[in-house]
Amino acid sequence: MLNRYPLWKYLLLIFVTIVGFVYSIPNIYVPDPAVQVSGDSSAKVLDAATLSKIEASLKEAGIDYFGAEVNPNTAMVRLKTRDQQMLARTAIQRSLGDGFVVALNNASTTPAWLQALGAAPMKLGLDLAGGVHFLMEVDTVSAVAKRQEVNSDEMKSKLRDAKVRYASIDANKDNQIVARFRSAEIRDAALSELRSDYPQLLFTTPDVEGPESDATFIASFSEAAVREIEDYAVGQNLITLRNRVNELGVSEPMVQRQGRNRIIVQLAGIQDPAEAKRVIGKTANLEFRLGANDKTLVSNREEFPYKDELTQMQRGNAVLERSIIATGDRVSNATSSFDPETNQPQVNITLDSLGGAQMHRVTRDNVGRGMGILFIEYKTRTTISKNAAGEEVEKMTQYVERKVISLATIQSALGVQFRITGLDNPAEASELALLLRAGALAAPMHFVEERTIGPSLGAENIEKGLTATLWGMAVVLVFMVVFYGMFGVFANVALALNLLLLLTILSMFGATLTLPGIAGIVLTIGMAVDANVLIFSRIREELKNGASPQQAIYAGYERAFVTILDSNLTTLIVAVILFAIGTGPVKGFAITLTIGILTSMFTAIVGSRALANLVYGGRKNLQSIAINALPPFNRLH
Repeated sequence: MLNRYPLWKYLLLIFVTIVGFVYSIPNIYVPDPAVQVSGDSSAKVLDAATLSKIEASLKEAGIDYFGAEVNPNTAMVRLKTRDQQMLARTAIQRSLGDGFVVALNNASTTPAWLQALGAAPMKLGLDLAGGVHFLMEVDTVSAVAKRQEVNSDEMKSKLRDAKVRYASIDANKDNQIVARFRSAEIRDAALSELRSDYPQLLFTTPDVEGPESDATFIASFSEAAVREIEDYAVGQNLITLRNRVNELGVSEPMVQRQGRNRIIVQLAGIQDPAEAKRVIGKTANLEFRLGANDKTLVSNREEFPYKDELTQMQRGNAVLERSIIATGDRVSNATSSFDPETNQPQVNITLDSLGGAQMHRVTRDNVGRGMGILFIEYKTRTTISKNAAGEEVEKMTQYVERKVISLATIQSALGVQFRITGLDNPAEASELALLLRAGALAAPMHFVEERTIGPSLGAENIEKGLTATLWGMAVVLVFMVVFYGMFGVFANVALALNLLLLLTILSMFGATLTLPGIAGIVLTIGMAVDANVLIFSRIREELKNGASPQQAIYAGYERAFVTILDSNLTTLIVAVILFAIGTGPVKGFAITLTIGILTSMFTAIVGSRALANLVYGGRKNLQSIAINALPPFNRLH
C-alpha cells in the first residue's frame, strides 16, 4: 500500500528526536564565570591550604564567590559576575606569587545526570564566549646569537680536521665570530677552508694588521641572513605553538604571526585554560652538553643547579662544558614510560639524522665522561607596583631558569635514540615529552600581553544571533503554513527537528560555534524548507494532472528526491571546500552549513514524509489533501 512506513522507521525518528533533545539540553545551562589555579608544572599538588589562601585573598579584595573546590592538580572558584574575573585573577596571583598559573575559565553548570550520559554544551568561539588572548614576542636576537655560537663550534671542528691551527675562535656580543691566528698566512688558509661552507657569512679582515702573532678575521651575518634566521625562528615557534595547542585538544584556535617577531594566540572553548597557559607559556628547551673534566678550560665551564634542592645537597652543582652537542630542536619524537629496572619515570628521545650524527660523534670520543641534559625555561613573573598616582599596576617580567635534569656517565656511543631519567614523577615525564614532541622553540619567547576577549561583546553577539535565528525561523514557519496548509505544518515540524539535530551534532562532536556559524544556521533554516517546497510543488503538479491524492503524495516524495539530492550535493561540495581551505570565521560558517545540509535532507525527506504517511497513509478513500491554505486552492483532488 502506498504511503505507509514500517514501524521501525517511526521508532527510528522517535529515537533520533529523544537523543537530539537530551544532547541539546546542556546548551540552556549557562556556565558560571570562574578562576582556575594550577601549579606551574604538572608535578605540583594543590591542597586545602592553597584553597584557603585563595579564599582569603578574595575575601580581602571584597569579591563574591561560591563553589570553591580543589583537587590534587587544580583549584577552582566560581564567581557571581564576569566583571569580577579579572579582579579575582589579580588578587589570587598576588596572594600565591610565582609557581602558580591563574587563568580564567567557565565552570560547567550541566546537571550530573546529563554529564553521566556524555552530554555537554557546544563550544563557543572567541567572538561569542570570549577567551584568552596572548601576544608573544620571539627573541630573535638570541636566535642569531645561538646560530653564531653553533657556527663558531663548527669552525673549530673543521679547522682541527684540516690541521689548521688557531689561537681562538669565539662569538662576541655583537654576533660576530672573531678568529685569531699566529700569522696572516695561517689566517688566509683558514679563510680558504671556511668561505665555501658559510655563504651566509661575510668574512672581513682588519684594515690595519696588528702584530704578526695576532692576525684575525671577523665573520658576521649579512642583513639577508639575519632576516632569514629571524623568519626561521618565528616560523618554527609558530609551528611549535600550533603543535602544542593541538596536543591540548583546543578547538578552532588562532595562532598567527604579527609583524616581524610577534605571535598572536587566541584560544576559545577550551576545557582547561590553566593547562593551556602553562604549556603554551612554557618556552622550554633542552641542551645536551658534556660534563666538564680537569682538562676543560675554566673559561669553557658553567655551573648549573640540579632540578631540586635535595639532589643539589647530595651531589652539588653540575659543571658542564659551554659547547653544545645538540639542542631540543633536533628531537623528532619523545614519549614517556618507566624504566623496567628501577620502575622510575623516563622520557625516550629520538633525534633526527643530523642530531643523531652529532650525538654519536661526540659520545664515541668521550666514553667514560659525563653528559648532562640542561633544561632551560623562559618564565614570566607577574609583579604589582604603584605608579606616580598611587594606582596599582600589573607588570610582567621575564627571567630564565637553567637546571640539570640528568647527569650520567656515557657508557657507549649514543645514536638517534636514548632516554632521559632522573625525573620526579610520571606527570613531569609526560609534560616534558609533550613539550619535546610538540617541537622545541628555535628562539626564546615571552609574553608581551595577556587579556580576556570580551565576554560582554560575546553575549551581545549571541543575543543578536539568536534574534536573527528566531526571526528567520518565524518567517519561514508562517510562510509554509500560509502557502502549504497541513503540509506546511509537516515541513515546520521537520524544520524544528532539523534545528534540534544541528545543535545536537555541534554539541556531541565538540564543534565550535562562531558568529559566522550562526549565520550558517540562519541560512540553513531558509535552505531546509527548499526540499519540502520542491516536494509539495511536485504533489500539486501530480494532482493537477489527474493523479489520486495517494499517488500524488507518493510521486511527490519519490520523483523530487533526485532534484533535492543534486541541489544539496552541489552546496555540500562548496561547504566542504570552504572548510578545507578556510580558516577562522570561514571555517565556522562552513561547519554549520555542512551539518545543516545533511540534517535538512534527513528531516525534509524522511521526517516530513513520516508525518504525511501518518496522517494520510493507508486511507483508501482519500479524496483530497490540504496542500494549500489560500483559497480557492485550499483543497486539491
